[in-house]
Amino acid sequence: MLTSLLIAIDGPAASGKGTLARRLADYYHLPHLDTGLTYRAVAQMLIAKGWPLDDAARAVEAAKLVDLGNMDREGLSAHGVGEAASKVAVISEVRRILVDKQRDFARRPGGAVLDGRDIGTVVCPDADVKLYVTASAEVRAGRRLRDIEGRGGTADLAEILSDIRRRDERDMGRADSPLRPAPDAHLLDTSDMSIEAAFRAARAIVDGVLATRNGA
Repeated sequence: MLTSLLIAIDGPAASGKGTLARRLADYYHLPHLDTGLTYRAVAQMLIAKGWPLDDAARAVEAAKLVDLGNMDREGLSAHGVGEAASKVAVISEVRRILVDKQRDFARRPGGAVLDGRDIGTVVCPDADVKLYVTASAEVRAGRRLRDIEGRGGTADLAEILSDIRRRDERDMGRADSPLRPAPDAHLLDTSDMSIEAAFRAARAIVDGVLATRNGA
């Protein structure tokens, strides 16, 4: 019988971790938090007020105002906000404030599903299941282009690919909580997987962990 389940999902931009996290949360009837939205919320506040993205004091002020229960996914999904969030995320004090909020979410009775870039390594190192979802930069760029076009926008594939590689370098190279798989994370490369195939693979991993925990 499932009493509590905490799933941590990490991975680079456009790897499919967000879609996977939402599918798993729905399947196991758990609340879900896209922690990337918390950094996007900070970036959006800075942009709205015309404050520099590298103004640490302003960014900390914005981070304290982030309400996990009141984040507009649609509004925060803009490409420019995502690029800005990657810059804001290197500010250590901002990370500390948001990680505290994310950990509070993870402590919910019954568990939760959190996805981001440092969930299994920093936010929830004791998670029951840790997944590191990845895909080639070229595949991720193609996914991002299709997503933009699906929303009625236009973009250049080469520019998207360049942007993804810059974000990977920034996320993996930052001194504070760099993007990397936890030592005990299950690696899931979705480069050649459909959303459904990736979901089945992830579910098999979670069910396997649950079976072991329950002595099956």
